This record gives sequence, C-alpha cells and structure tokens, in this order.
Amino acid sequence: MCLRLLSCLTTLVRPLGEMFRHIFQNRQGNIALTFGLIAMPLLLGVGVSIDYVRAYNVRVKMQADLDAALIASVKKVDSLNEDQIKVQVGNWFAAQANDNQASYTLMLDTMVISKTNKSIQAVATGVVPTTFLGLANIPSIKVSVVTTVAGPATQYLNVYIVLDKSASMLLAATADGQAAMRTYAEGNCVFACHVSEGNSKPYNGKVYNTNYALAEAMGVQLRADVSVAATKQVLDLISASDPTQSRIKVGLYTIGSSATEVLSPTASMITAKNTLDDDARLTSATSQDTTHFDTSLAGLNKLVGDPGDGLTAGTPLKLVLMLTDGVQSERPWVTTNNPSNAWNCVSWVGQTCIKFRSSDFPYQTLTTPLNPAWCADITQTKNGKNVTMGVLYTEYLSIPLDWGYNGTVGDTMKSSSFKGTLHAGVNSSITRRDYIPYALQDCATDNMFLSAASPTEIEAGLAKIFQQYLGSVRLTQ
Repeated sequence: MCLRLLSCLTTLVRPLGEMFRHIFQNRQGNIALTFGLIAMPLLLGVGVSIDYVRAYNVRVKMQADLDAALIASVKKVDSLNEDQIKVQVGNWFAAQANDNQASYTLMLDTMVISKTNKSIQAVATGVVPTTFLGLANIPSIKVSVVTTVAGPATQYLNVYIVLDKSASMLLAATADGQAAMRTYAEGNCVFACHVSEGNSKPYNGKVYNTNYALAEAMGVQLRADVSVAATKQVLDLISASDPTQSRIKVGLYTIGSSATEVLSPTASMITAKNTLDDDARLTSATSQDTTHFDTSLAGLNKLVGDPGDGLTAGTPLKLVLMLTDGVQSERPWVTTNNPSNAWNCVSWVGQTCIKFRSSDFPYQTLTTPLNPAWCADITQTKNGKNVTMGVLYTEYLSIPLDWGYNGTVGDTMKSSSFKGTLHAGVNSSITRRDYIPYALQDCATDNMFLSAASPTEIEAGLAKIFQQYLGSVRLTQ
C-alpha cells in the first residue's frame, strides 16, 4: 500500500513541477494571480499525502511490535498472574518500539488477559508529528493498533501418534545392523521380516527361519524399534508441558492395511509408555504385509474426528503426528512368487535385475509414494477449524543391488500407479524413492514436515515437530 501511495505522489508531483516552471516563466498578470490562489491548496494536498504515508509506516511497525510482544508473552499466560503478564508485554513492546518518527503508548489499562481462553488482547497508540499539516494547525496524527493472540501450548489438546506398521519399517536402522543382516540373512536381506524366507546362515551355531528372529538374536535395532523410542520422547515432552496432566491427552495408532486405535487418548503418560512397551501391535514384534494409505488414512480420519477450539476438555485442538516411510505397497507380490524362475527377470546387469516382465507383477506399479490427497480428509477445514498434521519421514533406504527395489521404489514415478498431482517443478522421471519427501511434505500441515535418516535423527524428529507446534501461537486479530 505504501509503495502504491508513493507512486501516486510521484505521479502527482512531477506534473506539478512542470506547471510551476511554466508559471514562473509566464509574465502575464492573470497567471500570477491564479497561481497565488491555488499554490497553497496544492502544496497542502501534497503535504497531507506525505504526512499520512509517514503515519501509515509508523502504524505498520507498531502493529508488528505489538504482535511480537504478545507472541512472546502468551506462552506465560498459565505461569504468571495478570499484572506480571502486563509487565512482560510492556517490556517486550518497549524493546521493540524504538521508532524515532513517533512516540508509542501501550494501553495497559485496556489490556484483556483471559486465562480461560488462554489469550491476550492489547491496544497500542502512537502520535506521529506532522510537517505540512502543521500549516493547517494539525501538529500530529494519532494511530492505533489492536492484537489478540492465543497459544495452543496453553489450550486443551489431543495428540494422535500414528506409527507405520509396514514390513519396510523392519529395516535395520544402522549401517552396522544392515551389514550384519547382509552377512547372515537369507538372500542377504536387510529387512527383518516375520515371514519365513528359508533358513539363515548359522549365527553363533544356530540357524533361524525368519529374518526377524535372526535380527533379534544379533541385537539388530530396527526402524520399528526407533519409532517406539521417538514416541517416548514426545511423551516426555508432553509430561513436561502439562505436568498436572490436565490439558494434553495422547492416543496411539497404527496404519497398514487399515488404521487401528491401540490406545484411545489418555492424559496418563505412564499408561501410554507402558502400552508402547507391552502391546505387540506397536513394537517390531509385528508388522503388516500391506500399506494402504488410501484406506488407512480414511479410517484414521474417523478415529481422530473433528477438531475443537481448545477452550474446554470436550473441544480439544487436535494434532496428528505420523511416522512413516511413505510407501504404499503390498508385500505378497514378493512372497507369493516362485524364486526358482529368477523372479521373471528378463534383463540382468551382474546380480541386478534391471527389467521385469511387468505383466507377471501387478503389484510393482502399486508400490508408490503416498498420495497427499489422502491426507486432505484429515486436515480439511471442519466447522471453521483444522486438524494439524505433522509428518516425520523415516528416509527409505536406497538398495540399488536389490531386484525388488529396482522394480518398485527405485523405478520412476511415470511407471507407477500414483494418481496424485506431482509437486510443482518435479519431473515424472524422478524415482519413486526420491519423490517420497515431496509427497509427505504435501501431506503435512505447513512447516510440520521433517525428514530423518539415522536412529538419532528419527528419535529426535517427532519431538521436534511437537515442539514446533507447542511453540506456535495464533494471531486471532
């Protein structure tokens, strides 16, 4: 607005300058008389515009200063009394309000602090000295702004932690673990699957008929184990944020062929931690052969329900935290075929199959990144409010020597059955693996996506997303 106004002033002043030049060059009496009559109103009009542009700029800065002061202070609305909050807002505002063009005043007597609604409303006024308007006996212009903020960290909140239970989450989580699996597992597989794939090579004198049993014997940490550890970090943060266990509840869920509620939202973090440790549906002791995000996210939407305003325990804000590798897949296409036919490979490079007879493998094209449209039912506006969705992407391992990888996740998006809209600027020749972070970023609420590769990053990642949510506030006015 300011730039448009200045442009208008420039457009006005230039022709005025030309007019004044012609007037001063003209020696005819009627021109001089006319100029004398119109000069003062013209100058006053130009001056009024300049003074009001200055006042507008001051108001914009004052609004930003007040917003910053309330955003910084609303996080203390539960721990400080009203007088203390007013002092803090005043200190923050004074630290920001250092404009030499005006004097700011924070109207402390009109500040409204609601501990029930977890909000602060404040008004600030300013006085901007004038230059040209002083000729009309207007020495200053008064400006005022109002801001209301509310912080989700101080409101009632339900957190829905969702763990991906696909077989791909049984990936050995570390490089050492992957090396150990390649050494001893049947087929040199780095995934600790529960299904029998033949006998392993002897480990400590014993042969294991599933890769999962072998991984357990070797003490290999799996991605599914790291997921549980990441969830525990979030539970610790919830305990610290709500020590009275009165505002924040957490529920535990899984997705695979469908969505399952393992633990409905509870305020007891002890109960949640015990469930994480004891319920096999959440640990690496179980997995699902299929990951159907289309049906599982639709089911999750029903379990989460509509969001509230956070003002009461019965109308909580809702936050979904999903930990996943983002791949829509079905494992039966691997396990139900006969290995003796070399998996119908029609072109090999060394030990790597680079071309399959696709008609024999209908599931290959179905192994594709999640379609962000499936998340829309959860995050869409309902009753004027939205469920917030955070997504932690546990980066899918690139396995270029694995024929199954090359025929599915390592193949292009163009050859997949992905029905969504590709992210802007991304070519369809990108591999499905490389497209996963784009898909999950589009699934998440703005700035609520994080990608993590190592166990340490994964364990900390879900907590980082949760902290980001708690640290946010909403400007409501």
